Amino acid sequence: MDQKVPFLVAGRVVDTIQPMTGVSSGSGSRDSSSALTLTLLTSMACNEAPQSSVQALFSTDAADPTPEDERWVELLPKVNLGPSSRHLFTIPQTDKAYSHVKLNMYPDGGIARFRVYGLVSPIFPPLTETFDLASVYSGGRTVLVSDQHFGVGSNLVLPGRGKDMRDGWETRRSRTAGHKDWAIIKLGAPGYLEALEIDTANFMGNYPESVEVHAAFCSTDIPDVGEETWVQILKRTKLGPHRRHHFHVENADDLVFSHIRVTIHPDGGIKRVRAYGRRAQAEEGETTIDLESSTEEAIETPTDRQSHAHDDSIPNGVHVGGKLIPALPLTPEGFAPFGHVVQAYDTPEAAPRGVKVTGANQGSAIKYHALAPVKASYPSDVEAKTALSVYRAKPIDARVGELFDVKLLERHPCTNQAFFALGAGTGVGEYCLEKQGRAYLVITALNGHDDRPDLSSLRAFVASVSQGVVYDTGIWHHPLICLETSIDFACVETQIGGHPLDCEIVELDASVGLPRVQIPKF
Repeated sequence: MDQKVPFLVAGRVVDTIQPMTGVSSGSGSRDSSSALTLTLLTSMACNEAPQSSVQALFSTDAADPTPEDERWVELLPKVNLGPSSRHLFTIPQTDKAYSHVKLNMYPDGGIARFRVYGLVSPIFPPLTETFDLASVYSGGRTVLVSDQHFGVGSNLVLPGRGKDMRDGWETRRSRTAGHKDWAIIKLGAPGYLEALEIDTANFMGNYPESVEVHAAFCSTDIPDVGEETWVQILKRTKLGPHRRHHFHVENADDLVFSHIRVTIHPDGGIKRVRAYGRRAQAEEGETTIDLESSTEEAIETPTDRQSHAHDDSIPNGVHVGGKLIPALPLTPEGFAPFGHVVQAYDTPEAAPRGVKVTGANQGSAIKYHALAPVKASYPSDVEAKTALSVYRAKPIDARVGELFDVKLLERHPCTNQAFFALGAGTGVGEYCLEKQGRAYLVITALNGHDDRPDLSSLRAFVASVSQGVVYDTGIWHHPLICLETSIDFACVETQIGGHPLDCEIVELDASVGLPRVQIPKF
């Protein structure tokens, strides 16, 4: 299914003239040099435009072109139209890209809709910039799907979050055990992937139970490669209703991909798919940087990766030195390997699957029950106590929009630990912070085979002060990192105080390169 997309998704009417009525529309992206289909819908039964033609031009000028601009070229010569009809016209392949199209009607009358279908010729950002490679604006398109009974696959790469379930991708229901559906998206350009976003906006009772994502490099629009070429960049992960899920990619270091395959289990609907990364190759005339080749032979398979995933020659159990890790928005699903996220939701239907939601306080509140447990496994003879503490945390050298070097991690081997940001309370009471912080940085890692942090699992998240985090027992994490300003945190934990079982701290080996977290601007 190599679907062409309408260019007027982000288009706008820029001018009209008389007596021959013309409408010039600026499209959101350039129209590529491929065969186009023009659709005219005349729903008027007696005052339709009798005839029409279409012209186009390409312009990067700040000002919109005028109807008299000499650059207009004819795409569709004058054709006859009928009343209350949908007219489809296929034109020959163009030899250049266009940014504007002009619809002319003769002599006047009405046209209900005008659509131009083709392929996007994107304007890319610099090679070093991370952007959504799957977006229709980047030239991404859905080329093949297993099913699109309720919503077409091409919706996955559209801008925005849409209006309702109808502008997402949704498959028919299946009662077959082990059923799954999938969609293959060709990226706008081959690139290095860093993060994924799966948006289930508006899907609250019919979102998929889980999702997994594979990626491959292929020179054809529809991949003709074997299953062994597909690299799993997101293992099967549970989804939630009506929200944007942000995930770090796995097994993708220094690999170039041209396609991603999104698999949902068992079926259902998702609204959008974003694949954030950097282009691997510059366009003609662009300044290039030294990146690895994007040939199919250069791609390692998961088997190749596993053979050196835990190289004993690397000191101190550090698996990936100097790795760059994007800090993604905190979501319950993305944080699940490390603990729990505690927060409220816009609607009870948006809570994670299995969460009990009830009314409370005589109807003035909504209660989301048991979002995280409180756990402890200290020896009985150490007399550990579960209690509330407060941290007044100050910002360190972690700044919005910059890189942060991860120099140490800590863990609590016998208790989980929860942090909740407190409000500023300016002007009310004593000892309050003058300014309320907006966000804090969360950095976590799983335990490695050598009982030290496994830096290949290191992840970073930006948490809003409306979210609490609960680190599972034994999870490695960086101490609290406020962004922008000081924040007061309430902490729930079981502790002894000064005992070696309370906290272990590991300083990372800078000689092999410290992991670096990219903190986004917000």
